[in-house]
Amino acid sequence: MDVFVIPVGADRYEMYCEHRTEIEPDGDAPPTGWLARLQRRFGQILRDAEDQEEGRSRRDAPRGLAGRLQARLMSWIVERIAEQRLLWNLRTRTAAVAVHPDDVPFEEVLAQVRRMLRRDYERHRFWLVIDAIGLAVTALFTIIPGPNLLAYYFTFRVGGHWLSMRGAANGQHRVAWTGRPSRPLTSLRDVWILTPPERRRRVREVADELRLAKLPRFVDRVVRVKTWR
Repeated sequence: MDVFVIPVGADRYEMYCEHRTEIEPDGDAPPTGWLARLQRRFGQILRDAEDQEEGRSRRDAPRGLAGRLQARLMSWIVERIAEQRLLWNLRTRTAAVAVHPDDVPFEEVLAQVRRMLRRDYERHRFWLVIDAIGLAVTALFTIIPGPNLLAYYFTFRVGGHWLSMRGAANGQHRVAWTGRPSRPLTSLRDVWILTPPERRRRVREVADELRLAKLPRFVDRVVRVKTWR
């Protein structure tokens, strides 16, 4: 599994991959009871998100306000899947390659990778607790007719945080990391200070060279977060 370590400043990085999202259980024993029901609901949400991203639908969407709200929620979920794809895939890996800028040694990159994984584990553990409480509260809304969008939202949040925690833990403690320097990634180090047209052109060139079709969207998302902060 190739993990691209993208520079987002002089000494800051974000990890990125384009592997297909894998959501198979990471344990030998299948879940039972409420955990099995949660997993089935979470899997259905991911399939619905895939359908929306690829412009197809297995089911008729509700009309009116409920339909518009559900469409917006699914668009939001598609974005969150893209953000968490890396950690979800790390859950079941035993080896990974950190593709990194060639102006830093692999030892420094590996330290950054492990620091980011520790940060992600703590962040997702915190939000797992908060969203699990929210999911429990949504049971009060099951008596209301129509789609329970709150339950839909919190089911995705809880499932996503759990998978991300497992991926971050596995990436820290079990994955064997090797490095591969990349000169194209080095050219992204100053992309954050370029004008938007110049940044888009540079990122597109790197994306084409590395065959990362969704890299421009990832960079745009990181730029929005940096600007908001």
